[in-house]
Amino acid sequence: MNPIITLLDAKLHIAGSEILWREVIGNGFGLASAIGGMRRRVWAWPVGIAGNALLFTVFVGGVFHTPQQLNMAGQAGRQLMFVAVSVYGWWSWYRHAARETGLEHRGVDPRWASTRERVVLVAAMFAGTAVFAQLFEWLGSYGPWAEAWIFTGSVLATYGMARGLAEFWLLWIAVDLVGVPLLVRAGYYPSAALYLIYAGFVAWGFLVWARAVRRTADAPLDRLVTADR
Repeated sequence: MNPIITLLDAKLHIAGSEILWREVIGNGFGLASAIGGMRRRVWAWPVGIAGNALLFTVFVGGVFHTPQQLNMAGQAGRQLMFVAVSVYGWWSWYRHAARETGLEHRGVDPRWASTRERVVLVAAMFAGTAVFAQLFEWLGSYGPWAEAWIFTGSVLATYGMARGLAEFWLLWIAVDLVGVPLLVRAGYYPSAALYLIYAGFVAWGFLVWARAVRRTADAPLDRLVTADR
């Protein structure tokens, strides 16, 4: 038997339900990528891309014959979007880390979004949801409005992470609030469980980045005080 097909078809049987191993593994890669993102490590991006590739096959269930037999256009398209934006984030963080002179080699220096950037993010969130909901409904997606909210928020959060905007963590919270009930209803239990884990992890990540922003802001003042002495 083809080992690739074997991997794609491997299942867990829990409480009478079938769960694909690739859904579990793909979400595991996603969690590892989130941890790397919190620590601002460049490797977070390629690890995330690997998980996106696996999860894409999960959410086009009508094509790959998953237990749910559902095509979730928003979730599947989200994985493709992640790959595209992650390539940009990988390149951007790699360049920044290469310029770092310390031992940490962080991929980005976090900052707060400007007022203008925050207005643009909020407007894009609602406008994008309205547009993509129509597209996903036309494609016959499961839960088009919820998927549109998740898709748009994921695009903006991933871009915000690449740009070093600390508010990107808050966008993930908005995604999780809609994503958990949608995935439970659709029967994607490992993904729903990961969203729940993300909810707590995202709050922690936001605090970590907020402290990093504060340290970055205090650094010039510390150098000035040292120079005066």
